[in-house]
Amino acid sequence: MSTLTTPPLPYQQITAALAREFAETAVARDISGGTPKAERDALRRSGLLSLSIPQAYGGQGLNWSQILDTVRTLAQVDSSIAHVYGFHHLLLATVRLFSRPDQWEPWLEQTARKNWFWGNALNPLDTRTVVRKLDGWYEFSGKKSFCSGSADSEMLVASGVDESSGKLLIAAVPTSRAGITLNYDWNNMGQRQTDSGSALFEKVRVEAHELLLDPGPLSTPFSSLRPLLAQLIFVNLFLGLGEGALAQSSHYTLNESRPWFRSGMEQAHQDPYTLLHYGEFFVGLESVRLLARNAAELFDAAWSQGEALDAQQRGQVAVAIAAAKVASTRVGLEVSSRFFETTGARATHGALRLDRFWRNLRTQTLHDPVDYKLKELGDWALNREIPAPSFYS
Repeated sequence: MSTLTTPPLPYQQITAALAREFAETAVARDISGGTPKAERDALRRSGLLSLSIPQAYGGQGLNWSQILDTVRTLAQVDSSIAHVYGFHHLLLATVRLFSRPDQWEPWLEQTARKNWFWGNALNPLDTRTVVRKLDGWYEFSGKKSFCSGSADSEMLVASGVDESSGKLLIAAVPTSRAGITLNYDWNNMGQRQTDSGSALFEKVRVEAHELLLDPGPLSTPFSSLRPLLAQLIFVNLFLGLGEGALAQSSHYTLNESRPWFRSGMEQAHQDPYTLLHYGEFFVGLESVRLLARNAAELFDAAWSQGEALDAQQRGQVAVAIAAAKVASTRVGLEVSSRFFETTGARATHGALRLDRFWRNLRTQTLHDPVDYKLKELGDWALNREIPAPSFYS
């Protein structure tokens, strides 16, 4: 009896081909850091930057489950690229959720037509950028940290604090706007090519139509899907990293590792303790895959409701995503650290850079503490209190 398999769709084929291409230089680029210009241009040429844009505006109109799968595929070989690529789609969703159609429709159309890459300068915890309202326009001045993907982008989503009201204001502006300086000061142990350094805003003119005020950030259950999408991107980033770590360690164990002399086995892949580890890795990653899939499907259902989405429905999606976030963090860190127990001492050779999976995970999993996710999940499990919307939940 033959088994029929569904052939990959064009966007899946493109993603897989890019992943193979990026894998060839991933180790060298992890060493060098800096802006992955060639890889970002490859994404521009690929058409993947328009996956989340509806067909009516020139995009491909995929659902979020499909888009998140492409983030996960890229993360298996290069989590820096997966990060800025996932954030590009997050920022397109941000303008869609926070602004009026007459604002976001032209932005989406131009992005699809011109292959724009969107960068992030929205960090609500960094309040150093102050916004002044002037005669018919606004002025952004100050510094902003963790501006992932800002380098080599065409558009920025930036935040600042209104000097009179203390309210968070968010705008979409061209990255080349006068007064914006991107500081190439990102030099972390992991995610070394996300360009998550700082940006300086010096009397940057922002027009009224560039502010995302209607409905504005987190003002409705539907607009409050934005932070949940960010968390889902992290889930798939972490899952992809865990899967990538397992793939690398499996290849090394099968082709390079030596059996421990007391195992009685001729080959390392026959060692019972090695098999035990791989069994645990499989169970952990399989559980995350199921949680991630469930969370993405619930998110798609919530997204399709639009403004009809209510707070309780939104909260149930938040619970599913928080559970997947905790699991992907824990399992990813465990697999990327413990797989060395299956490969042996020679796998720590510096040229292999097999530690990059753990370094990337450890760096990105500190974005927001999972302890607070667990607190929210505990409040749901015990008191049936849904998580309150914030930029991290």
